[in-house]
Amino acid sequence: MRNKPKLDLGLNAFEELFMTDKERVEARLPKIFDIPIELIDDFPEHPFKVRMDEDMEQLVASIKEQGLITPVILRPKEKGRYEMVSGHRRKEACLRAGLAWIKAEIREITHDEAIIVMVDSNLQRSVILPSEKAFSYKMRLEALKRQGMRGDLTSTPLGPKLGTRSNQEVAAQVGDSKTQVQRYIRLTELIPDLLDLVDIGKVSFRPAVELSYLTPDEQETVYDQIIYNECLPSHAQTIRMRKLSKDGLLTDAIINKIMKEEKPNQIDKIHIPYSEIRPYIPRGISYEKTGEYIKKALEFYYQHKNRL
Repeated sequence: MRNKPKLDLGLNAFEELFMTDKERVEARLPKIFDIPIELIDDFPEHPFKVRMDEDMEQLVASIKEQGLITPVILRPKEKGRYEMVSGHRRKEACLRAGLAWIKAEIREITHDEAIIVMVDSNLQRSVILPSEKAFSYKMRLEALKRQGMRGDLTSTPLGPKLGTRSNQEVAAQVGDSKTQVQRYIRLTELIPDLLDLVDIGKVSFRPAVELSYLTPDEQETVYDQIIYNECLPSHAQTIRMRKLSKDGLLTDAIINKIMKEEKPNQIDKIHIPYSEIRPYIPRGISYEKTGEYIKKALEFYYQHKNRL
């Protein structure tokens, strides 16, 4: 028979009085239960994507062979349901492995406490998209603010106003500087289409931060130029567009003119659709490292060709 969750509210002084040291330690260990997956709801606005990639395939294979090694973390909801705090990928892998139940630690925590646990646990992933960092940092900072720690989301990307306790707390926990945390949070102001281009590495991080200060309509015009005319904005160009936007002088015509300016780093480039070369790139090579891999492959070919 599977364990049925019965929440332990902790030991009282009377119970501890008759326990050995070993029993006290064991009593405080997390309680693990088997929970039906159908009773688990995803975390609201979960910022981390569950990708069906090679890592997922390996996780599914591992679960089929050894079971789930690391339990997920849930918090109880009403009517006998649970909310996933940490373990969305593991839940999906268990489903793909054909499991109906999942091992879980159940914690009686608030929504804001759950946000902090969710963000901190997911930031341990080996690959994190800029959009995932952006929304998770924002969620964590807002949770800390609601817990009474003041923060400032309005300072410039260079961060002169930073230094509040909540920003410092987020920076200390996630491993990025206070300034970098704020830059990531600015990305949440991008329209989805532009943010997708940041995730795949087509638009660089710093230009993307500057573009986040444009209005949605202005961002749409920039996006159209990127897609239909293959014009990528430089950091200097996005700084100019941001200043013009702030002064109310940025029109579609000006955006098009700036975007079409010749940039030294975009002269004599060869454009090959990523979809056409993807079959020849090992699955373990990320999009961001594809260019480096192609360069090394060409160097290898050239060296061996000359030996023939």
